[in-house]
Amino acid sequence: QVQLVESGGGLVQAGGSLRLSCAASGRTFSIYTMGWFRQAPGKEREFVAVITWRSGSTWFADSVKGRFTISRDNAQNTVYLQMNSLKPEDTAVYYCNSDPIIKPDSEGRLRVSGNDDGSWGQGTQVTVSS
Repeated sequence: QVQLVESGGGLVQAGGSLRLSCAASGRTFSIYTMGWFRQAPGKEREFVAVITWRSGSTWFADSVKGRFTISRDNAQNTVYLQMNSLKPEDTAVYYCNSDPIIKPDSEGRLRVSGNDDGSWGQGTQVTVSS
């Protein structure tokens, strides 16, 4: 079992920045990828970013490309989500997930979805004011 704990959320003005952390414990050696997802009120959960644990390869949702970066500290078993140029539409609860599902769609583009057989953190609220 892997346990995940997110932190770093808060209230920020549009254009500001926040850095989220996701600390993993337990069977961390079994983790291949780590992902960030978010869910806004009344909306479905959506993919934000994912990173491979060993090589550090990354993928991002189109909505956050160029504004968010994802990184990991293997020694600390922690994944970070640096969020810059925040917009009100980034307001959501942000969750990290171990080993999200990554599959190509019919057009060959990678699609990332949450893995409910993996672990989820409790979430951290990000609120961006206009």
